[in-house]
Amino acid sequence: MAFRFRTLATGLLMGLGLVSATGEAYARGCGGASWYAAHSKTASGERMNPSRLTAAHRSLAFGTKLKVTNMRNGSSVVVRVNDRGPFVRGRVLDLSKGAASSLNMVSSGTAKVCYEVVAER
Repeated sequence: MAFRFRTLATGLLMGLGLVSATGEAYARGCGGASWYAAHSKTASGERMNPSRLTAAHRSLAFGTKLKVTNMRNGSSVVVRVNDRGPFVRGRVLDLSKGAASSLNMVSSGTAKVCYEVVAER
């Protein structure tokens, strides 16, 4: 019975886009993104380096790698989650200035992005 339930649950989660075909959990999402260029410590304990390709996400594990795509221009970049945030309604990521530059969104300050996990820690 437990095997049947697990198989059914995995199938349902696959249909919702929450697990891969191998049953591994992954995340994806779309929403607003902004960027920041501080030199303070991040929630993971490392010092923020604005030129590195990093991001803040509310709940994904530190070290998770995300492919982020700017929906306005199609630019993509892979970033590593090392901080928590954003804490602004409608935003899903806060990106380092380096990542924002790769997405061509520095001058606008924000962009609509979609992201998906490419490697979990």
